[in-house]
Amino acid sequence: MMLKEVCSIKMGQSPASDSYNDNGEGIPFFQGNADFGERYPVARQWCSAPIKMAEPEDILISVRAPIGALNYAKEECCIGRGLAALTPNKSKISPEFMFWLLKGKTAELNSKGTGSTFKAISRKVLEEILVPDIGIDQQAEYSAILEKINGIIQLRKQELQKLDELIKSRFIEMFGDPMTNPYNLPKVILGSVLTIEPQNGLYKPQSDYVSDGTGVPILRIDSFYEGKVSNLSSLRRLICSEIELKRYSLYENDIVINRVNSIEYLGKCGLIQGLVENTIFESNMMRLHVDEHKFHPVYITKLLCSEFIYQQILRRAKKAVNQASINQKDVQSFVVYMPPIEQQDQFAAFVKQTDKSKAVIQKSLDETQTLFDCLMQKYFG
Repeated sequence: MMLKEVCSIKMGQSPASDSYNDNGEGIPFFQGNADFGERYPVARQWCSAPIKMAEPEDILISVRAPIGALNYAKEECCIGRGLAALTPNKSKISPEFMFWLLKGKTAELNSKGTGSTFKAISRKVLEEILVPDIGIDQQAEYSAILEKINGIIQLRKQELQKLDELIKSRFIEMFGDPMTNPYNLPKVILGSVLTIEPQNGLYKPQSDYVSDGTGVPILRIDSFYEGKVSNLSSLRRLICSEIELKRYSLYENDIVINRVNSIEYLGKCGLIQGLVENTIFESNMMRLHVDEHKFHPVYITKLLCSEFIYQQILRRAKKAVNQASINQKDVQSFVVYMPPIEQQDQFAAFVKQTDKSKAVIQKSLDETQTLFDCLMQKYFG
């Protein structure tokens, strides 16, 4: 069946701007995906003269970039042109089944988006979504299975988040808040404790990238976050010369720092550990190496990820349109705290043990996600 055969579809329309308010007058007004919460949207604006309305428990779907995000309407609300409201015919389709169906169609819907600046989908695209022609009881069975597996996935993610929070708490417990330095740790300039000074990475055109497994892996800024490189085995690869390989190869316990990006990601850093082959780094980051007799790489990386360092970055950043930058001298001038190396070693040992627990949970998460994806494919094609 087509979606239009099992539900009514209402495309959003933005009311007059003078009817918006943020003091609760009228009914909640949701313009798009930015208003979505985990299950229900979060009211930030209200409207006194709504045009298009959604009813409680309607499924709200984002029809403009990003296309396909979903929430349930918690109450009667006004919807703008970034959303559509779907009211299922409960004699033909259960709301839960339709929710998971639409979740499974996100990639398909995005592929049908049109528009040069912001892609969007039309009513016709929604109407023609194919729905498996199965009974309500089977729909309920499928929905219950997906709900349960998704619940396990969310729990695993929460466990990983809690372990990350545990590491941050342990850092504060051992070294204090870097913003206030309550333990009066000695300060040094980062440049004075480096064995390899900051060096920018290699620029290569897209034509040098390969997808046949040959070449050399290259670390890019989307491959690390919060001090951790996500997966060295999944890096893109490219062709480079022996001279380039020698100059731009990463080494164990190097630290890379993002030097050009939007201001909120400027200075993002990652610790290089677990290299299995020669790996180089991209031009929009720089790499450095600390004296490991004075700093444990795990400790200094965590410090470099702190608000204390980010505030130093903001004071040094050179701002341009949509991006900012820092240079090697900026990084060398960072003020850092140097606790006793034995204390740093203790913290690194704690992080290592916690990372082992995270690896077990991540493996379970990956397996559960694979099961979920397979079932979504089986149920919805």
